[in-house]
Amino acid sequence: MGTTQLEAAPEPKYWHLKTVLSDALDSEFAVGEILPNERDLAARFGVARATLRQALEQLELEGRLQRRRGVGTTVAPPRMGVAVASTDQDWPGASGDAWQAVDCTSDEPPTAIAGMLETAPGESVHVLRRTRVSHGQPVAAELLYVPSASVPDLTGIDAPSGAARARAVVRELQRFGLDGQDRAVELGSARADDAKELDRLPGAPVLVVTTRYLSDGVTAAVSVATYRADTCRLTFGDTTGVEIHHTPHTRAS
Repeated sequence: MGTTQLEAAPEPKYWHLKTVLSDALDSEFAVGEILPNERDLAARFGVARATLRQALEQLELEGRLQRRRGVGTTVAPPRMGVAVASTDQDWPGASGDAWQAVDCTSDEPPTAIAGMLETAPGESVHVLRRTRVSHGQPVAAELLYVPSASVPDLTGIDAPSGAARARAVVRELQRFGLDGQDRAVELGSARADDAKELDRLPGAPVLVVTTRYLSDGVTAAVSVATYRADTCRLTFGDTTGVEIHHTPHTRAS
């Protein structure tokens, strides 16, 4: 079996164009400035529009460009640091939690989440929707799955739905001891619900952080947080156990 000589492989045209465009962004455009339309850019650089789109998509993935509804493609500011975790391992909703409660419903979790929670087939769990804003713009959306067994006293709380119900769930979680957290990070594409919450276009690159909260040797809750990949640089402090994956995003509501 022969050995592939990567050094001899020709550079894809879109990749070379990406480098040229990146230089142009540095020298000719300011942060927030709208780029010319695809037809004009393709004509300027003498490439097909399909090649141009590949280059633009790559620059968006790298955080150099942003696509905005009703505006077009603009030059992105430098990524902001967003702390996902620090050395303090706390339940959701603890002091310093940057998330804002939006809603709470009772639904059957996706199969993968049900497997992590070890819930029975068809069993519903509390599904909390939370959002995170930084510098005045939405940077992340979260679905937090909490089985009834993790919050047994919630039935006596007069908060039937909405943000109040979500806040009640996270308050109940904090009554129990937290053994630790496991995290995994995936690169994915924004689904329609993610895109709407994050003010992005469907298919835009996102970073998905899945966190298992462990208590008494079992998974007490699972968080699936979707971050804007174009503006966020995730930081984890001294937290260990972070796994990096590159798989399609399968976030479910």
